[in-house]
Amino acid sequence: MQNFRNYYEILGVARDASVDEIKQAYRRLARKYHPDLNPGDKAAEEKFKDIGEAYEVLSDASKRSQYDQFSRFWKQRGFAGKAARSAAGWSSNSRTVTREEIDFDVEDFNSFVDQLLGRRPSRNGTSSSTGANTASRSSQFRPGTTRTAYTVNPRPTPRNAEARLSVPLETAYLGGRERIRLEDGRSLEVNLPAGMVSGQRIRLRGQGIAGGDLYLKIDVIPHPFFKVEGIDILCQVPLTPSEAVLGGAIEIPTLDGPVKMTVPAGVSSGQRLRLAQKGYPDETGRRGDQIVEIQVVIPKHISPQERELYEKLRQLEDFNPRANLPV
Repeated sequence: MQNFRNYYEILGVARDASVDEIKQAYRRLARKYHPDLNPGDKAAEEKFKDIGEAYEVLSDASKRSQYDQFSRFWKQRGFAGKAARSAAGWSSNSRTVTREEIDFDVEDFNSFVDQLLGRRPSRNGTSSSTGANTASRSSQFRPGTTRTAYTVNPRPTPRNAEARLSVPLETAYLGGRERIRLEDGRSLEVNLPAGMVSGQRIRLRGQGIAGGDLYLKIDVIPHPFFKVEGIDILCQVPLTPSEAVLGGAIEIPTLDGPVKMTVPAGVSSGQRLRLAQKGYPDETGRRGDQIVEIQVVIPKHISPQERELYEKLRQLEDFNPRANLPV
C-alpha cells in the first residue's frame, strides 16, 4: 500500500482545510522545493512533483471529493489483504456478504490518480484504456466480496487562470522574451509585447489549469524619473541658474537613451519643453511626446570664487523681478 499518498499530509493541512489554506500551503512549499532553487536535488524535485499533484487534486472541489471518498475506502480492512480479513472473521468459503469491501491491487491508487488527473499510466506497460483496466481488476475479484466501481472523467475540464505580473517601465516599453516566476512557483519564458500598460491582460495558451489559458494581468512599476500620462511621458530636469539664463544644449534621458535638447535662454522653473515622438506607444504603434519640465535649482553651497562672481553679477544686473508686483 506504499503507493497511497496522503495529500493533506504532503501539503501540511487539515482534512477540512479551506481552498485558501490549501493554496497558501502550496505556494509556500512550491517556493521551498522548486527545482530552480534546488538544482541537482532529486529529493526536492520529487517533493515538488508530489506537492503539485496534491494541490491539483485538493484545489478542485470535484477531484477532492473523489479523492476523499477513495481514501476512506483505502483505510478499510479490504485493502489490508487476507490477514486482516481473517482477523475480522472472514472466510474464503463464506457466501454471505456482511459488509461492503473494496479490493484494490497495489497499483490501484496510482491508476485512480492517473484517471483523476487525466494522465496515461505507464507503469509496467499498463494500458490507459477503460477496457484493459476493467479486465485486470476483474481477474483479481474473489467470491464472497462485493466491489464498488468509480467512473472518473479521464480528462479534466480545462480552466483559465489569472496571475499578476509586475514589470519595470523599461520592460513594459521594450517587451521581448522574459523569464517570469508565477505565484504558484512555476517559471515560464514568455514573449511580452512592447508598449504594455497597467491593467492589460496577456493570454498564454495552454498554461492555465488542465490545459486552459493563463492570463497575465500587467502591473507597470512606477519609475523614479519617468511618469506616463496617457501616451506622453513627463519628466523633471534640473538646471543651474546660469543654464537657465544663458540656455544651450543639455542631455535629456529618454526611454530610447539620452538625447540632446536645446534649452532656450531665459527659461523659467516650471516651464515645459517638448521632445516629439519620445513618449509612450499606443496600441497602433503611434508614440506620444516626452514633456520636460524645467526645475531651476539654486546651489546651497558655493565656493568663495563663485560668491565673488555672484556679487559682481548683482552689482551689474539691472533686472528687478519685483518691479511689477500688483501692490
